[in-house]
Amino acid sequence: MISYAEARRIVAEAAAECFHATPRKHERVAIEAARGRVLAEPLHADRDAPPFDRSTRDGFAVRAADVVSIPATLKLVGEIRAGAGFSGSVQAGECVQIMTGAAVPAGADSVVMIEHTELSAAAVVVQRSVQRGANVVQRGSEAKAGAQVLPTGQRLGIADVSIAAQFGHDWLPMFARPRVGILSTGDEIVPVEQLPGPFQIRNSNFISLAAQVALAGGMPEPLGNAADERGALRERIEEGLKCDALVLSGGVSMGKYDLVEAVLRDLGAEFRFDSVAIRPGKPAVFGLCRGKPVLGLPGNPVSTMVTFELFGIPLVDVLSGAPPRPLALVKARARHPIRLKAPLTHFLPAKLNWEEGEVRVAELSWQGSGDVAALASADCFLVVPETKLEFAAGDWVDVLPWRDRV
Repeated sequence: MISYAEARRIVAEAAAECFHATPRKHERVAIEAARGRVLAEPLHADRDAPPFDRSTRDGFAVRAADVVSIPATLKLVGEIRAGAGFSGSVQAGECVQIMTGAAVPAGADSVVMIEHTELSAAAVVVQRSVQRGANVVQRGSEAKAGAQVLPTGQRLGIADVSIAAQFGHDWLPMFARPRVGILSTGDEIVPVEQLPGPFQIRNSNFISLAAQVALAGGMPEPLGNAADERGALRERIEEGLKCDALVLSGGVSMGKYDLVEAVLRDLGAEFRFDSVAIRPGKPAVFGLCRGKPVLGLPGNPVSTMVTFELFGIPLVDVLSGAPPRPLALVKARARHPIRLKAPLTHFLPAKLNWEEGEVRVAELSWQGSGDVAALASADCFLVVPETKLEFAAGDWVDVLPWRDRV
């Protein structure tokens, strides 16, 4: 049994093996659909940014030497709006009215804010001196033409697509999203749309896993449910191995009908780990089978969601062509005492709130790893490490925000 941090490292390294053994396809994606996708090639600036000396304030373009002694009266010789130019040059004793974002005219080296001036007829009285370069962003100071502005492997966020647009990249070279097969197992599982019998449950794990895969940047591929029978399970697993990765829920514990590991071994799987020191989710398994990563998750819904958050996210990240995102642990003060016994790292459904300028977290009442209703009320997991299982109210504790809630 290994720590969850070691398991995450193993998953990321194995995914990198698979990614480099069979490089992902490239595709061109319209910039409007590129957020969340991963660049397959670097992007470069097609011109300087800014492409001219740019004013950062509404005011007057001046020569700093003309306003050393104040008040200073300057002759107003023109006006420049954003998007327009100025054909002349600012001479000694002159100024030009300028708007935010406009190009600073030749001859001027600074901008005096309008708040520090008085306008009178064709003259401007400057009440405050400025240093050379004040309120001006120099041409090329943000990026030079030809410079790399986004690297290969960058997962594009809002600012990234804005940068791409600024430099004219309306179609972007992206890695194809990895296809992640999702297979549930168990005789008791029926499709969501079906009325279950008295001892059956609906396949909510497929729905939650598909949502997590899509949120991570992958493409969920439904493989249905396999009964607890070797032949049926083998057939579905072989179908899943046509995808870039396979995620299974259920069938990985020690019960008589937990057959996932046995069938994977029959198919030649090489397991990298078969249990992790966490609760919920201890029976999680991971390995490679026919060159494809296979992640086997416990079937209880909370266990499934926790283990995918821990191990599925780095798997999808690396197969997408990006580095694995670090686990986004933050600190909060415990609202209540915490006392646990099992020497495992615990992930407890919890709720964050803000009190007196501090973030506080409280564990929710829940009935174990099958209680998805409790998780639906949570916005985070309270993380209790195996090295410290007791905390007093008010102690700082680790919190893992629930990815689509905070």
